Amino acid sequence: MDKNYILSVDQSTSGTKALLVDKQGRIAAKCSKEHAQLYPQPGWVEHDAMEIYGNVQETIRRVLELAGVSPQQLAALTVTNQRETAVIWDRETGLPVHHAIVWQCRRTAGLCAELKEGGFEGLVRDKTGLVLDPYFSAGKIRWILEHLDPAYRKEAEASGRLLAGTIDSWLLWKLTGGEVHATDYTNASRTSLFNIHTLQWDAELISLFGVGGVKLPEVKSSNAVYGVTRDAGLFPDEVPISGVIGDSQGALFGQMCYLPGMAKATYGTGTSVMMNIGSSPVSSRNGLVTAIAWGIDGTVHYALEGIIHSSGDSMKWVRDQMGLFTDYAEAEQQAASLQDNEGVYFVPALVGLGAPYWSPDARAAVTGMSRRSDRRHIIRAALESIAYQVRDMVDLLQAESGIRLQELRVDGGGAQNQFLMQYQADMLQASVVRPAVSELSAIGSTYLGGIGVGFWKDTEEIRSLASDETTFQPSMHPENRDLLCQGWKKAVLSVIS
Repeated sequence: MDKNYILSVDQSTSGTKALLVDKQGRIAAKCSKEHAQLYPQPGWVEHDAMEIYGNVQETIRRVLELAGVSPQQLAALTVTNQRETAVIWDRETGLPVHHAIVWQCRRTAGLCAELKEGGFEGLVRDKTGLVLDPYFSAGKIRWILEHLDPAYRKEAEASGRLLAGTIDSWLLWKLTGGEVHATDYTNASRTSLFNIHTLQWDAELISLFGVGGVKLPEVKSSNAVYGVTRDAGLFPDEVPISGVIGDSQGALFGQMCYLPGMAKATYGTGTSVMMNIGSSPVSSRNGLVTAIAWGIDGTVHYALEGIIHSSGDSMKWVRDQMGLFTDYAEAEQQAASLQDNEGVYFVPALVGLGAPYWSPDARAAVTGMSRRSDRRHIIRAALESIAYQVRDMVDLLQAESGIRLQELRVDGGGAQNQFLMQYQADMLQASVVRPAVSELSAIGSTYLGGIGVGFWKDTEEIRSLASDETTFQPSMHPENRDLLCQGWKKAVLSVIS
């Protein structure tokens, strides 16, 4: 039977999506399922890793059934994932020892502050390209270890039973029936434990964070063949697993940002603004992080990235906690019904602020409200806050790379909002380009997996698969744009000063 499809699993912060992609790069079918967001304390965020794997199984079954495709028609299974979320599990029981701690979680802010005070931030940055921030995985792994039953931890560490990794590692281990404990360069580079220059786990960092008692995954290229499926309930025959990459880097690859200076923004729960900087890392001291963009056949490309903690998540908060709208189409309509924001700004520091502010203790605020302000102003301010934060990132990327942005390629759920995309173009004074396909993280992992198993030859063949695009051109007067951005800066200062 011909291998006509690649199955991509996109395991994001809010849910799991399964997609079938054909030889022409078209999505033949897709389905998704949300998982629970757990908030045990203010600023803490957790996921149930077992629930996530159950949803992976369910969405895979559903998408194959929906498309009428058999597992025998699959050339590969690929995985893209929320990146810094950390899991530890017991290889003997096959069960997590604690809920996964999500990248948004701020519980390790104290540890990060302690390490900064100890003078270790330069060491961490030089080796990993990352700042010392609760966002990244190492502190989360340490926290889980410190909160295990001491007797269990001692025995489990001594016997090498504790496996740790990001969500991709957990899914690979489950999908291969416990045969493969691995990750790719991109996910490893987000842990604060991986040296992006030597491309190895770093013993000094492992000691610094106190996580020597767990087994970290083997690190491979994004297009490597990691193993084959061993979940008989899903696949009667073996399906190769290839194309493993963190979601933001997957979107960069899916956006075909293969040349230095090309940039994209992925609008999800948070927003990653990322620029390809080529085969040599660039050190940033101004709030950006250096990451591995991808690894192909052992060769890596690097990227500069600005991280926004709350974008889609802030809209979800306005919808669910505040009850100001019922669906995102309504939110767009309400925002567009106003001529302007009338001086109302929303600073979405629901879990602190990332680059360029790196203020984990900042908290959200709505500023500039008057007696005539209503729910429309808050909805609009929440949408606008996404565009302001992306502009902050782009300003930093341009300053650090020395390259002026000509266009920003966009994807993710927020990219479907016409109001937001036009406002983004206005704030950037640059073109915003949205491909017809929105699932760019999954498409990126699909392209890499396709190259890995020979479904496609190389990136040149992938370029020929490019789909239709929509371009948003700036239309706002620059003076008006500057005044709006000044108002945003003033609002941000009110929550971090």
